[in-house]
Amino acid sequence: MLNNLTLLMMSFGMLVLGSLYDDPLVLTGNMHHLRIEGEREWNEFSELPESADLELTFESRQNSIEWSLRLRQYDVKQRWAVSVNGQELGHLQVDENDMVVYFPVPAGALLGGSNVLHIHQLEHSAMIPDDILVGEIFLAQKSVREDLSEGEVEIEVLDEDLQHFIPSRVTILNENGALQTTAAVSNDHLAVRPGTLFTSTGKLRFAVPAGNYTLYAGRGFEYSLDSKEISVSRGNKEVHHMQIRREVPTAGYVSSDTHIHSRTHSGHGDATVEERMITLAAEGVELPIATDHNKHIDYRAIAKKMKVLDYFTPVIGNEVTTNKGHFNVFPVAEQARIPDYQLGDWQSILADIYRTPNVTVAILNHPRDKHSGITPFGPDLFNPSVGENVRGWAMNFNAVEVLNSGATQSDVLQLFHDWMALLNRGYQITPIGSSDSHDVARHFVGQGRTYIRCDDRDPANIDVSTATRNLLQGQVMVSYGLLAEMTIAGKYRSGDLVRMPQESIDVSVRILGPHWTSASTLQLYANGQLVRTLDVEQDSEQGFPVGVKWAGSLQLPRSRHDIHLVAIALGPGIDGAYWKTAKPYQSKSSEWHPKVVGCSGAIWIDVDGDGRRTSAYDYAKDIFIKSKGDLSNLIELLEDYDESVVAQTAHLWQKSGTALWGLKLDELLSSAAESTRKGFRMYQKSLNIN
Repeated sequence: MLNNLTLLMMSFGMLVLGSLYDDPLVLTGNMHHLRIEGEREWNEFSELPESADLELTFESRQNSIEWSLRLRQYDVKQRWAVSVNGQELGHLQVDENDMVVYFPVPAGALLGGSNVLHIHQLEHSAMIPDDILVGEIFLAQKSVREDLSEGEVEIEVLDEDLQHFIPSRVTILNENGALQTTAAVSNDHLAVRPGTLFTSTGKLRFAVPAGNYTLYAGRGFEYSLDSKEISVSRGNKEVHHMQIRREVPTAGYVSSDTHIHSRTHSGHGDATVEERMITLAAEGVELPIATDHNKHIDYRAIAKKMKVLDYFTPVIGNEVTTNKGHFNVFPVAEQARIPDYQLGDWQSILADIYRTPNVTVAILNHPRDKHSGITPFGPDLFNPSVGENVRGWAMNFNAVEVLNSGATQSDVLQLFHDWMALLNRGYQITPIGSSDSHDVARHFVGQGRTYIRCDDRDPANIDVSTATRNLLQGQVMVSYGLLAEMTIAGKYRSGDLVRMPQESIDVSVRILGPHWTSASTLQLYANGQLVRTLDVEQDSEQGFPVGVKWAGSLQLPRSRHDIHLVAIALGPGIDGAYWKTAKPYQSKSSEWHPKVVGCSGAIWIDVDGDGRRTSAYDYAKDIFIKSKGDLSNLIELLEDYDESVVAQTAHLWQKSGTALWGLKLDELLSSAAESTRKGFRMYQKSLNIN
């Protein structure tokens, strides 16, 4: 492999004939695969790149004024510099989306004769291989502002049902499907990035190069998506009206994003706090939690200034960022002290968090990601078969992120399994979906979100105490492009405790989503074990109301002990730039199969009639005591219990120091119930991992 890719571009006619100075100089019409030494990130790229960097040699005249350099980039995750003749013009946009971006070439940067354009990964990030595509590079003999201002587009976005302007997100793609940079800039009602414009008023105006484009208008998960194909000619103005409507029936649920940052207060990412207010209104987030790192931020004053306070109820929060993990905490009282983020253990950290005035919620964030050398649910710390920290760290958080759209997992269901294991261990933990958004458009706010059962009729005046109380009771649904709404016996919902009926368990599920997502699979879990899978793709949306992908009922046999039920809906990921599902943040594989997902909260079935949520761990403790240290008794007592109870019991036996594995266990398991054999195998597999 060459150290760099060198192309010699000669364009004599353009350089000599003044009549052609308005035509761009083509530096390369192709896209080039670049990567420094190392393994490829994703299988969509070839195993070997063309080069580690791109170097183009071209002929030009000296530029006495600013010129414009245009290029197309794709899948940029690290920092890459763009320079001409050794002078840095800027960096590629850190954004995995396919987009066309522009760089000003200052007066005098080009030489009369031979010039060199160089694109390379910056040294400070050069230890991390980053597969990118870059190319279709053109040099125009006019400023970037002139290059972007050949035609004008004016757009108004209306709520189709209410017929008034509505905050929204507008996406503009060029004829090759890449996000097209516009001449618009962020202001008091717009938040702008290449090809993406958020408007808090439903109105926007911008200039673009002449050409053919596709426009999309939407407002987050609950709304429809309108699209238009337009043609912009030089010197003309296009006026377009677009309409969207609420499609997903979420009445009685408040949409919350519990993990939100701004560059203003967190110091990284690209969204200013002013832009964040606009994006919240435009994505339809009704209960945003401000969670900048180790700061208490109150959005109310800035939201009022930006005239968006009618669209949401801001909550003061904090991402307590420690070297042992990150915790989102809220609601925080005004002027409250900052929790001590330098404490060294979970017991002390969480105790100090709960001492913060008004704080009731403590969410363990992105537990499968490594930060400061710690992966909370990694194999060194967590046994996923029994939901236990293997080093005895205090599991005193009361919610956990199962879906973080800014830090997705290679296995989209991994964190859902971890959460259900925590329930089996006896922890009352609420599942959380969030965005962890630091950006305007790259990982945008509200893509991952949590729906909390609460009065949502007035987004500006949501009862925060009711919302947080219901969240802690598990009255939630997690959304990443879908919702899975489950009821038992026609009335019990997420977070409820159901007295067991005499015979079967009647389960009803609705899979909800806008017209631009689809559902393919419904999974039903009992105590974390998959008990039913339905292919819903063929039936999806057949005769169902708008916003309902699938609805149906099924029966489960009567359980012999208390269980918790969870419904999870899955569908194909979204490739469209208007709501693209992101690649994993810390990938475990070069394979990637994007998904959308919706998850109910847990509904507990009270079989023993004691009015309690009796966990698998609770049953295991009783079985372990009754066995009196006799392995034969233990196996016999487990006959009527599921795999989760068996795994918990095996763990207690293992921790007691009594020999478990060996010929005697193998002999006993050979005639044991299938659930007993499965539970022991599940636990043994986790020991091998840990």
